[in-house]
Amino acid sequence: MHYLWWYVPYLTAPMLIAGIAVLHVLVSHYAVGGGLFLAVETGYAYRTGNGAYLNYLRRHSAFFVLLTVAFGAITGVGIWWTIGLSSPLATEFLIRTFVFGWATEWVLFVVEILSAFIFLYYWDRLPAKTHTAVGWIYAIAAWLSLVLITGITAFMLNSGNWAKDPGFQNFWSAFFNPQFLPQTIVRTGGALLLSSLYVYLHASLTVGEEQLRTIIARRASRPAFLGVVMVILGGLGWFLSLPDLSRAALASAAVLNLMMALIIALTLLLTALLYVGPFRNPAWLSPGFAGTLLLFGLAAVGLGEFVREAVRKPYVVHNIVLGNQVFAEEVALLREDGFLQNGLWTYAWLAEKWPELIVDGRVVYQSLLKLPPKDRLLVGRAIFLHHCNDCHAAELGYSAVGPLLQGRSREMVRLRVEHLDEHYSMPPWSGTPEELELLTDYLMTIKQPLPAALRVWRHSGSEEVDLR
Repeated sequence: MHYLWWYVPYLTAPMLIAGIAVLHVLVSHYAVGGGLFLAVETGYAYRTGNGAYLNYLRRHSAFFVLLTVAFGAITGVGIWWTIGLSSPLATEFLIRTFVFGWATEWVLFVVEILSAFIFLYYWDRLPAKTHTAVGWIYAIAAWLSLVLITGITAFMLNSGNWAKDPGFQNFWSAFFNPQFLPQTIVRTGGALLLSSLYVYLHASLTVGEEQLRTIIARRASRPAFLGVVMVILGGLGWFLSLPDLSRAALASAAVLNLMMALIIALTLLLTALLYVGPFRNPAWLSPGFAGTLLLFGLAAVGLGEFVREAVRKPYVVHNIVLGNQVFAEEVALLREDGFLQNGLWTYAWLAEKWPELIVDGRVVYQSLLKLPPKDRLLVGRAIFLHHCNDCHAAELGYSAVGPLLQGRSREMVRLRVEHLDEHYSMPPWSGTPEELELLTDYLMTIKQPLPAALRVWRHSGSEEVDLR
């Protein structure tokens, strides 16, 4: 309500965020787990005097820095860019609430960059202990970054008592929310697992000597199995810590149930393949086998991210910011005083285009209904863009409203919007009855027609009409 909307045709802004964020997560988790792997294994190679393994770790470090620092940093900035445009109210709230955490995370990010470059580019110039210590500095800084960011994203899913009790409205109660520990365990486990899968693929492509490949396969199996255990335990804690609305959304959505089943199946399959492959039979570590393992791991993590985001509805930030960029506490005011009246940009637009609708600084809502049909549609579209466009495309695209309204009469459409929150994944209607009429006007223009055969059946009165 307090910001301009960002229109992304067909795809919608949230799906653009999802595309960038998932790519970032798949690399950023490797940045954490891979850092821990390099710190542990570099120390091991120095202690055992295994020069061949140490040389491989140096090559892997170059691959690691290129992928995590270059690609990871670009996609990380991309997330900030997209969330700032598509969810400005939620972004502002999270910055204000967690400003200390964000500042600390940026310090850790600088430490990560510097230590990663020193670790790679001073490989032969530092004593073994110092070199290993630099690796651990990176690993610890990267894991702490994961912890800080997880605390914030976990708060978005379950804010606990923060929104209910002013006594809890501080950084620490927000950070240590009910989802913090389960998600930290899941993400740490996912980081360890993904790091091993990236190592397998890189080694299968760059290491030809069988003995060295065996060492790599078996050494990388340890964090992989630990990661699987952590993902399972953390995932169970994640489910048990879901708010009631999120659990209901998860249970009622067939696509989310399918995704959860796929995540479980992929995790079990990946565990079995890790055991019979790299752990028991390192010689199996061909590029095809390693690529398949990584593909399964990336798919499981990507599906998990989609489910985590989907069950957050109808909120962007649980119990605080709704999906239509309205504070939950503002809904009653907007229903009484008006959506257009209380939106900074909607009010300015109305005042400029139809100044006669504003009297003593107030929108005269009865006058809105007297506008010509073309103008009524313009106002209805503006309400749609501010109230609905954050999650829905209009006629075509992701979760487009037009096809969802097929077969509905005007009264059915109006009642559906008026009672949006009867479906718990939708934010409540946040406007006056007059604004509801104008939005309904617009929705009827984008409503898609029924398929021809069904239209014939509806008007034939016969159940024998071919519906194919």
